[in-house]
Amino acid sequence: MDGSTLNPTAPKTGLKICLVTDAWHPQVNGVVRTLDNLRFELERLGHAVTMLTPRLFKTIPCPTYPEIRLSLNTRKRTAQLLSGIKFDAVHIATEGPLGWSARRWCRKNKVAFTTAYHTDFPEYIAARTLFSANWFYPIFRRFHKPSAGVLVATQTIRSLLQKKGFTNIVPWTRGVDTELFRPLGTSAPMLELSGLKRPLQLYVGRVSVEKNVEAFLSCNTPGTKIVIGDGPALKTLSAKYPDVCFMGAKFGHDLAQFYANANVFVFPSKTDTFGLVMIEALAAGTPVAAYPVQGPIDVLGPDGCGPFSGWQAQIAALDTSLESAIHRALTLNRDDCEAFAKHYDWPTVAQQFVSALRIHAPSGNPAVTAIVPA
Repeated sequence: MDGSTLNPTAPKTGLKICLVTDAWHPQVNGVVRTLDNLRFELERLGHAVTMLTPRLFKTIPCPTYPEIRLSLNTRKRTAQLLSGIKFDAVHIATEGPLGWSARRWCRKNKVAFTTAYHTDFPEYIAARTLFSANWFYPIFRRFHKPSAGVLVATQTIRSLLQKKGFTNIVPWTRGVDTELFRPLGTSAPMLELSGLKRPLQLYVGRVSVEKNVEAFLSCNTPGTKIVIGDGPALKTLSAKYPDVCFMGAKFGHDLAQFYANANVFVFPSKTDTFGLVMIEALAAGTPVAAYPVQGPIDVLGPDGCGPFSGWQAQIAALDTSLESAIHRALTLNRDDCEAFAKHYDWPTVAQQFVSALRIHAPSGNPAVTAIVPA
């Protein structure tokens, strides 16, 4: 993908797209940021986006993930909403209660739809239980089987899903807001970080078992470790590692400032399908340290020089020893990191998404019909 070849001109006639997701604000994760940015970019390109999210339903907190809200009584309500929406295409982003209800309605009404495999839930469940991930893949394979196109971000996950019997897999990468996430430049350092011993080693994401955060916290490295995010393991880890700066969840400009001020971004997860936070860090000029596993290999390349032909500069260090990866990443050129992140251009990502949709009705005049408050 080369963002420099994109023609950003919006189409004269856009599509009406219904996007169904169980992951939405106030959740804080890569899926929500991806869908929020996708909606913004689609509307900027002239398409109309209707969001079907948990905000339209009564919800309960998900067990062990209270910040995630599970929608209740979705079957009838989802059918009513979808029956009253004018759309050209339906995309189901998640495999939760809303996703299953929308899938059922589409099949019943012979409406073609696409889906996405954002999160490797079988591996996540396995990380939190004693059950094998192989027990859960059939459930997710069944969910995606009738999809006209299963949008998947990386080659590693596409290959894995093909081996597990998934079909109709379509490549769809992720994007980053390079206007928000950018180097510090002449801006003053953050007061919150003044006095902290450098190098500053940053983690951003959920503080939970499947994210393998403790592998980072237990590293014997000089400087200060900083954790941005919330999650079920926060209380335990903050008590166990009192020298680590746990800053809670951060958003927008505040989050971007942490990325830009850090000396290295540490990504300890071994289960992520992509890892949007790595691209956000690189856009801010901060090199990445990670394990040589799915996600980092696909995004950063097996040697840390990226997966794109023609790109040779190292922007990350991947090693089975996270400590070694951190030490090596600290020596990398920050300008190379910023330049590399421009490969992940949101207009290109949105165009790729639109090309994967299945249109089942003539397009009318576009009008923004989002039924969830921004």
